[in-house]
Amino acid sequence: MEKPVKAVMVKAFGGPEALAVVDFPDPHPAAGQVSITTEAIGVGGIDALIRSGALAAYGATPGRILGSEVAGTVTEVGEGVDSTWVGRRVWALTGESGGYAEEALASAETLVPLPADLSAVAAVTLGSSAMVAHFALRHAHFGHGESVLVRGAAGGIGVMAVQIAARDGAGAVAVTTSSAERGDRLRELGATHVLDRLGHSALDAPAGYGVILDIVAGAGLPSFFARLEPNGRMVAVGAMAGMPPADFGMEMVAAFRKSMSFATFSADTVPALERRAVTAEMFAAASRGELKAVVHEVLPLEQAVLAHQKMEGGEVFGRIALTPSRSWTTSLLTRQTTHAHAARRPHDTTAPTVAFRPDLGVVVHPSGIRH
Repeated sequence: MEKPVKAVMVKAFGGPEALAVVDFPDPHPAAGQVSITTEAIGVGGIDALIRSGALAAYGATPGRILGSEVAGTVTEVGEGVDSTWVGRRVWALTGESGGYAEEALASAETLVPLPADLSAVAAVTLGSSAMVAHFALRHAHFGHGESVLVRGAAGGIGVMAVQIAARDGAGAVAVTTSSAERGDRLRELGATHVLDRLGHSALDAPAGYGVILDIVAGAGLPSFFARLEPNGRMVAVGAMAGMPPADFGMEMVAAFRKSMSFATFSADTVPALERRAVTAEMFAAASRGELKAVVHEVLPLEQAVLAHQKMEGGEVFGRIALTPSRSWTTSLLTRQTTHAHAARRPHDTTAPTVAFRPDLGVVVHPSGIRH
């Protein structure tokens, strides 16, 4: 009988205390999926929105395992998936659930191999945040030399948007944030101007911006139309403060002659192949030292409640990562030995890719484990 795995479930919609650690059946991949023994799990704003019930109208339900982003080692593949993934360290998206667990399932089309010098924690800190920031700037038609304002810049997407805009030649990168200390940290990442949460700033800040990326939304969103230049574009990437007012567009219409535009952005509209390619490039950029993974804290999986309390309290700068507290090595080596042959297609006579783990000092071969 297989040993159950630990996972974090939303018992009922509510605050962080609505999360509970549960024993969950060891998952096995369906066709097109892989199973991943997790080394690190990303904690994101979308998790808090699902937990609170804010996305119930969009199909979110209690009783689900939270988490959409993991990094770890592939231990089993489903039908139709190349068996050479077994033993490889990867980053993956699990959808809107299933990530807060010692073992997670992911679609094979989301897998991105990890560079040898990139930790699992760094991967889940960069992963979806950097990818979304990249595509959001593209969605806004950001061009070299334009000024950019990132509203809500201290979170996972925000810190990556600041870095990517600066790296790609923004004329100015302004940010809204809650404190001078956070402003200093954002300057270290490439911000040139620091504004308060209402968008008020020192006299040297640009009078207007070509692009505004808004991760906050809420009641304050309409006021930021006044900070767009003529032909400026605002793209809403999140709604951490809730949805904007129903009539939010009236501020834009009132300034009709400025030809401003507003759009929302979701990575769901980007083809999987493009998401993978950009995520791989973001990882490579981090390996080259061009981007930084901004890790606020690493907590055990069992402390998911604390992670969400820190998010609710506005403490987090960058992202929190969760790590399973059990020794994942035992599970990994056992599962690789068990599934190495089963994972291969009947006609596949080639061995899985050898996976060397310096931290374990082992090489996994199809015939077993050698120290």
